[in-house]
Amino acid sequence: MSKIKISAVAYTNTKAFIYGLKHSDILNKIDLSLDIPSDCAAKVISGEVDMGLMPVAAIPLVPNANIVADYCIGSDGAVNSVFIFSDVPVEEIKTLRLDSHSRTSNNLAKVLLKFYWKQEVEFTADPAAKTDAMVLIGDRTFGKKDDFAFAYDMGQEWKNFTGLPFIYAAWVANKEISQEFKAEFNAALKFGLAHRKEVLQDLPQTENFDLEDYLYNKLQFEVTEDRKKALNMFLEYIEQL
Repeated sequence: MSKIKISAVAYTNTKAFIYGLKHSDILNKIDLSLDIPSDCAAKVISGEVDMGLMPVAAIPLVPNANIVADYCIGSDGAVNSVFIFSDVPVEEIKTLRLDSHSRTSNNLAKVLLKFYWKQEVEFTADPAAKTDAMVLIGDRTFGKKDDFAFAYDMGQEWKNFTGLPFIYAAWVANKEISQEFKAEFNAALKFGLAHRKEVLQDLPQTENFDLEDYLYNKLQFEVTEDRKKALNMFLEYIEQL
């Protein structure tokens, strides 16, 4: 049987999932690559891999997209790794630099600015551009909140806006995956989440950042009905941008 090709994000927020996959027999049935979110999405969209833990904003671009796991990267309020960092308060933001790593976070920033904060903002992807604010996600945000005048946690701001939790990345396939494989895959992910203590022991400590709080409290990993509702709402807002 040919191996199922999988792309997963290499950030700290996925370490428990990777631990579970690497400590399961399923490892012999998969070909796993670790990527930044945007590359993960591109691989699923192009068919270079069969499934991936990909930014949800890219799901509409995936042929035959289907969510294949009960687990995701989510939060219910502040997530502490998906930010708009700004030199000015949000009502004064006129220019914003996007993050090349993730389509979801860039779109979440655009949705919040337009529909929640009612701000007309110019966006740029130029990493050298001087802007009022910028989107930054993942491990590169750890311990950085105090470096900026204003730090808007987009998980919290989405909760303030909609009253709902959020889902940043989901395990999405571009083909039919057998129920047998899904069950084994879910079991591996569950095992990884149950061993977050071991995962924490292997992570480098970051100044001004509580990794234990991040993995146990800020991040939420279950695909719930509220999270599915939030996903549909988010994708509808993106269409209106």
